[in-house]
Parts: sequence; structure tokens; C-alpha cells
Amino acid sequence: MLRHEFRPGKLLAGLVLTLAGVIYAGDAGGAWETPWFAVIPLVTGGLCLAGVTGLATRAIRRRRAGARAGG
Repeated sequence: MLRHEFRPGKLLAGLVLTLAGVIYAGDAGGAWETPWFAVIPLVTGGLCLAGVTGLATRAIRRRRAGARAGG
């Protein structure tokens, strides 16, 4: 039995924010040079994509739950 349901939107948000942290850590460690504004589009786009993924997941689960209850 599953302890919790899979949330792909949260997974995607976590991956994008981890990537942003790796980019800044590489810059702080001197591995490469990252401009201060470079991560803003990455985080913004990633969070928007995670939101859309979460909404799509919710819609799919509601449709399946409705089909089970009605059928």
C-alpha cells in the first residue's frame, strides 16, 4: 500500500530549484561564472511548468475518480 500519492508537480519544482542551487553553487565554487539574473527565468519557468503539471494531474485524478463513482 502506498503511503502517499505521487505528485509530479512537486517533483518538478524540486528538481528545478535543485538545479538553480547547483548553478549558484558552481558559481560560488569558481567552477563557472553565472550572471546574477541567469537563474530567474529558470526558476520562474520551472515553477510555472510545475503548476501546470499539478493542475493537469489534479484534473486527471478527478476525471478518473468520477468515472469510478459513476461507472
